[in-house]
Amino acid sequence: MDARKADRDLKRALERAEPVAGGGLLDRRAFLRAGSASLGAVVGGLSAGRIVAAEGAPVEGRIERPAWMRTPGAPMREYGQPAERERSVSRHLQRRYGVTAPGSGASLTPLHALEGTLTPNGLHFERHHAGVPDIDPDQHTLRIHGLVQRPLAFDLNALLRYPMTTRTCFVECSGNSVFNVAPEPQLLSCGELHGLVSCSEWTGVSLGLLLDEAGIDPRAGWIVFEGGDAAAMVRSLPLALAATEGMIALYQNGERIRPEQGYPMRLLMPGLEGNVSVKWLRRIELTEGPAYSRDETAKYTDLQDDGTARQFSLEMDVKSIITRPAAGLALQGAGFYEISGLAWSGAGRVTRVDVSADGGRSWAEAALQDPVLPRALTRFRIPWRWAGGGAIRLQSRAVDESGRVQPTRDEWIAGSSVKSRYHYNAIQTWAVEPDGSIRNTYV
Repeated sequence: MDARKADRDLKRALERAEPVAGGGLLDRRAFLRAGSASLGAVVGGLSAGRIVAAEGAPVEGRIERPAWMRTPGAPMREYGQPAERERSVSRHLQRRYGVTAPGSGASLTPLHALEGTLTPNGLHFERHHAGVPDIDPDQHTLRIHGLVQRPLAFDLNALLRYPMTTRTCFVECSGNSVFNVAPEPQLLSCGELHGLVSCSEWTGVSLGLLLDEAGIDPRAGWIVFEGGDAAAMVRSLPLALAATEGMIALYQNGERIRPEQGYPMRLLMPGLEGNVSVKWLRRIELTEGPAYSRDETAKYTDLQDDGTARQFSLEMDVKSIITRPAAGLALQGAGFYEISGLAWSGAGRVTRVDVSADGGRSWAEAALQDPVLPRALTRFRIPWRWAGGGAIRLQSRAVDESGRVQPTRDEWIAGSSVKSRYHYNAIQTWAVEPDGSIRNTYV
C-alpha cells in the first residue's frame, strides 16, 4: 500500500470512528481497519514540549539539502552513544540516603521518553544499598553450599561453559510508585513516579541446573542468596520457587551485564520483587528455613496498621501505567492522539488493559502489542480524540491471566496500609489541563 494512501486511509478511519467511551476514546480496531499506517503520520510525534504537526512539510519539488548533507559525518566509534539531542533522555537520580548511607540510592527509568517494551541497558533502573562494587571477574567466585551433597564453586569461565537459557522479563523494585501513597499527589514525571521498573532480555545459566549438580539434601526447604557489595545483601526464597524460576544472569540485552546491574553475575527471579534478584551474586546456601536477614525483616516487609508486618510477599502485582500522554510530556492542540503505556504482572501474562479518559466512569479496551510474554512488560495502545479543554482524567487498568484486576487507589489503601511502602500497584491518573500540560492527580 502506498504510504501516503495509507496515511489518508488512517485519517479517514479515525475521523469516522465513533467514541467507545467518555472523553474521546476510540475503538482500538481503528488502526487495523486502516492497515499498517502509523497514527504519527496524522498527528506527529509526542515530545517533552509539544506535538509537532506533520502537515505542511514539503513533499514535492526540489528540496534543499541541509548542512549535514554537504560534508562527511563523524567517524565510527568503538561503542555506540545516543544522539546528542537525546542526551536529555536520562535516568532520574534519587539520593535520599546518600548522607547516612553512602552509595545508597536509586535511578529511575524515564518511561515516558521510551517506546516498545525493552529498556536500553543504560536506562535500566538502579537501586543500590552501598554503591556499585568494582569486582575483578577473574577473582570472583560463586559458591553453592549448605544442605547439598557436593559443595561447589564456580568462576566466571566455568559458568560460561554451561548451557545458556534466555528469557525476557521485567524487574521492578517493590518500592516503585510509593510517592502515590502520599496524601497529596506529587507533581513528578511519569518516570520519577514509576520508573523503578525495567524490562530486558536476560541470558544465563539455569539455577536449577546448578542445584541438580550440587545435589539437594532432602532437609533443604529454603535457599539463601548473598551479594558481593559492601551491603552484603542477603535474601531468602522457598527452594521450590527458586529452583524452578531462577537464573544466574550473565548477559543483558545481548551484552555482558553492566556493573550497576550486578557484573559479573546476578540472580534473576522473574515476577518477584526486584530486591530478591540479588546482584553481584557470590554465595548460595541451602537451608531448612529463611535467613530472616536485615533486608527481609527491617526492610522489604509490609507494615500493617496493627503493627504487624507481612514477610516474603514476593510476587509483584498486576499493574499498568499510561506513558504517553503522561506527566513529563505535553499536548498542543486538539485532535487525534495515541494513548500508549505499559502493563505487567508477576503472576504471568497480561490479558487485557482498559483505558479511561473520564476518571474511571467509562472504559474502552486497548490493543495489546505482540508478543505478550509472561512476567514481561506489555505495550498497549488506543486511539484518542482530544477535544481540548479541561476535566480529562486518563487512567489504565490491567487484568492478568490469573484474573487479578489492578485496583483503584482507594481500593489499594483499603486493602493495605499507608504505612507500607511496598507493592503499590493502584491505577494511575493523569490530569490533562486545557493548555495541554499533564500532571499527577488522584480521583
